[in-house]
Amino acid sequence: MRGCVKQVNIRKASMTDLQEILQIYAHARERMRQNGNPSQWGERWPWEEVVAEDIEAGQSFVTEEEGKICGVFAFLPGIEPTYQKIENGSWLNEEAYGTIHRLAGDGWTKGVFAACQEYCGKIIPNIRIDTHADNHIMRHLLDKHGFKTCGIIYVEDGTPRIAYQKVFGSWAH
Repeated sequence: MRGCVKQVNIRKASMTDLQEILQIYAHARERMRQNGNPSQWGERWPWEEVVAEDIEAGQSFVTEEEGKICGVFAFLPGIEPTYQKIENGSWLNEEAYGTIHRLAGDGWTKGVFAACQEYCGKIIPNIRIDTHADNHIMRHLLDKHGFKTCGIIYVEDGTPRIAYQKVFGSWAH
C-alpha cells in the first residue's frame, strides 16, 4: 500500500493511459458498491467512449505518484448544462467556473482529491462539483476541503445530485 502523496504530478491523460484509467474507474465503482452507493456509477459508468472523448478533448487528467497513475478526473471549464437549474439553494456566485467530473482514485494512494481540487483551483478559482447523496466518501472529502453545499441538481438521466462549490483565493467572498 502506498502512503500519502508526496510528489504529485498531474498531467493531461493520453490514449495510452486508457486501460489504466478504466481500471481505476472499475475499482471506484466497486468501492462505491461496498460503501452503500451502487447506483451512482452503476456497472459501467463512465463508459469507455466517454473516457476516450474526455482524453481527446484534453479535459481528462491523471494524477501520478512515483510515475504510476493513481487517480483520474475530468475538468471542464465553462457552463455545465445540468447546473443551470439548482433547487433547494443557489450557487455561491455566477462567475466563470470549472466543473470536476468523474473523479476517482486507485484506493491506495491518499491525497488524490486534494491534489485534483488544488490543481483545478489554480486554473479557475471557482469550482463546482456534484455527487450522489449515497457517496459518503466524496461528501466527506468535499466538506473536508471547504466545498459548500449549494443545493440539488439533476444529471442527464434525471437523478438528483448534491451540488457543491468552492471559491479559491481572491475570488472568495
